[in-house]
Amino acid sequence: MSDEEKDVGFEVKPSSASHAQEPAEDRPKTGTSSVSSDDDEIHHHQDAPNSDNGPQLHPISSRASAPLSRMPTVIPRRERRGLLAHLCLIPEVSNPYEYSRKIKWTLTFFVALAAMAAPTGSAIILPALNDIASDLGTTATIANMSVAFYMLAMAIFPLWWSSFSETLGRRTIYLSSFVLFILWGILSAVASNISMLIVMRVLSGGASASVQAVGGGTIADIWEVKERGRAMGIFYLGPLCGPLIAPIVGGALAEGLGWRSTQWFLVIYGAVVWLCICFFLPETLRRTKNVVAEAEKEAAKATAATRTNDDPLAGSNTTEEVEAAAAGLEKPAANTAQQPSPPLQRVSTRQSVQRTTTKWLLVLRRCFLDPLRIILYLRFPAIFLVVSYATIAFACLYVLNISIETTFSHRPYAFSTIIVGLLYIPNSLGYMFTSLFGGRWLDSIMRREAARANRVDPATGRLQFRPEDRMRENAWLGAALFPAALVWYGWTAEEGVFWLCPMVANFFFGVGSMLIFAMATTMLTEFMPKKASNGIALNNFVRNIFSCVGSVVAQPLIAAIGNGWLFTGLAVISFVWGCACIWAMKRFGERMRKGMDGHKAFA
Repeated sequence: MSDEEKDVGFEVKPSSASHAQEPAEDRPKTGTSSVSSDDDEIHHHQDAPNSDNGPQLHPISSRASAPLSRMPTVIPRRERRGLLAHLCLIPEVSNPYEYSRKIKWTLTFFVALAAMAAPTGSAIILPALNDIASDLGTTATIANMSVAFYMLAMAIFPLWWSSFSETLGRRTIYLSSFVLFILWGILSAVASNISMLIVMRVLSGGASASVQAVGGGTIADIWEVKERGRAMGIFYLGPLCGPLIAPIVGGALAEGLGWRSTQWFLVIYGAVVWLCICFFLPETLRRTKNVVAEAEKEAAKATAATRTNDDPLAGSNTTEEVEAAAAGLEKPAANTAQQPSPPLQRVSTRQSVQRTTTKWLLVLRRCFLDPLRIILYLRFPAIFLVVSYATIAFACLYVLNISIETTFSHRPYAFSTIIVGLLYIPNSLGYMFTSLFGGRWLDSIMRREAARANRVDPATGRLQFRPEDRMRENAWLGAALFPAALVWYGWTAEEGVFWLCPMVANFFFGVGSMLIFAMATTMLTEFMPKKASNGIALNNFVRNIFSCVGSVVAQPLIAAIGNGWLFTGLAVISFVWGCACIWAMKRFGERMRKGMDGHKAFA
């Protein structure tokens, strides 16, 4: 047994054949998986591959493997997917659910580490905005644009990262996006004017946002539903530790070395993350059909139909024959005897060009236009309610971030840059507290609701889980806690109360808002089990657009009406909409979910 196979927690017994390269849908099937064994356990069933055709693997310990009937297969090194896959020390397996728990937590840690990059890049310059404005000869409002448009890029780019990851794989997206993140970070550090800084920051934010879309998909790839809430909570420690650490680091660097050092820090961080992913994060996406091959098949069908319409005598070339030719396959023997020449030899130059053009137009459409269709998922009420609730909380977060810098860097507080950076700690501590303990609570609520409803699979005796079960007392607590904290912070900051008082409010804001973020992200991956990355990308798209708006309007609103009335208004909106969403999900959640089951948009 090789070292890498030991790491996964299984030993391989060779067999005469291997199906490591076959797509899951093409393998022999023996039955359905248990209700709690994969993405489809929420409200679907999925066939399992027959273990007789590949290497037989047996768990070294029961703790190291998931309780599945399928035997895992370690993919041979030469057949592994993703950029530089041969350098990865953790091997790719046919079913990522069957990694040992140690490996699963290791992968979760590295994905969380990568997920820190985007929010770190956003928050690291918050304490240095006044320094940037002074150095580049602009105003604080224009300097804020380097944060606002960074968030806008984080909203838009994940749509394409998510789409690319579903075809190219997670690993390829991680590695390529962090190369770009490093490049744009270098150019941001040497920016000679505010325009160059904003443009480079937009590109940097777009590159780092890949993990926002793909990271949740990776967690869904390796963790079963019954444990996914806790795993999502740990994963979210990454993007939430960014706002905790980044302002402190940014304040210290800006005060000691100037604001440009914050961008060099991001370059170094991106390089470290790239190395970690390269050596420790294998491909986890289930094997899917190749986009180019699928486009070529569609182009062949379209060309065959066009040719038949133009020339009725050309109908002897069936769609099956053209498909076989496009795939590089030979015709069946029976047809070969009648027509010895391969079909492609009898296709005119015009038709060949037409087919090639159609193929690449389809590829371009799937890569660049189809991702925009993710927005159409908002037409499903369950998706809309979850995304909108998380969006309001996230927009409030960024208004709060701008308020901290604006309020505490001026009288009556007038703190230094590094002290302002330290003031971002309380809400981040709230995020961390909820991430560590809220995920386990979220999973226990889901199990409790399934047991209370007596939803048991008669075939396996296991509980059947529903995404809407996650929105119970935890959601009500979040809906009440973070709006109350906003009012608390707003009026204490407005009246110049001792700094500790508004900071305590920010801790409770972190706890309440994180309850909402974790719940929303996990529910989206479960409402869309086969499109997990699309769900995360949609959530990021909507919430980051609103966070961009919040970053732009926060300072003018604070100047116009003050912190007190601004955060009171946000609290009222958050509380009313939050209660409405929770009530609707509790009242109509099952009906809304059933309306989504079997819909072609989620196939």
